[in-house]
Amino acid sequence: MTAFLVVAAQILQALRTLVFAAGVAVLGLALVSTLVRSRRVNPFGGVGRLSRRVADPLFQPMERTLVRAGGQPSAAPWWTLAAVVVGGLALLWLVESVLGLAAGASFAATQGPRGLVLLALTWGFQLLRFALLVRVLGSWFGQGRWSRWTRWAYALTDWFMTPLGRVVPPLGMVDLTPLVAYFGLGLLQTAVSRALL
Repeated sequence: MTAFLVVAAQILQALRTLVFAAGVAVLGLALVSTLVRSRRVNPFGGVGRLSRRVADPLFQPMERTLVRAGGQPSAAPWWTLAAVVVGGLALLWLVESVLGLAAGASFAATQGPRGLVLLALTWGFQLLRFALLVRVLGSWFGQGRWSRWTRWAYALTDWFMTPLGRVVPPLGMVDLTPLVAYFGLGLLQTAVSRALL
């Protein structure tokens, strides 16, 4: 068990370093590309040619997406940076969750039936939190209740989000219900875990 935790910590540290390095590299390329595109740096000089050869192929997929959506292609470097940062954080969260679930499963197996029940409970609450996150992110990107990508998240979370939505008042245009639900799930998990111990 200890060897697994040490290896898991090393994997997470290496992945964090890789995500950070990718973010810094894309930030540097975005800065250079923006300077070249705005002609603050000569586009025909050495830096401009290097930028077109290295950075432009990286930003082209995002540029095409922005143009199809009616956006400005000059914003592609910054949207790419945002995608790398958000994607990196999501990857870190996913790997950390999987490694945590594996460590929990290993520990629960040594605790007998009660440990397995607590493991199933933990996994269930993790699934509810993930569904809540998918529901919130889906609403930000126009994926509503009937989207094939988020339908399952609504099915898993409606039983507690609907009553909370009636009780929790919005704060201007911000709906605090998902935040209250997230912390409420944590409190409920703690209470149920203590009851089972």
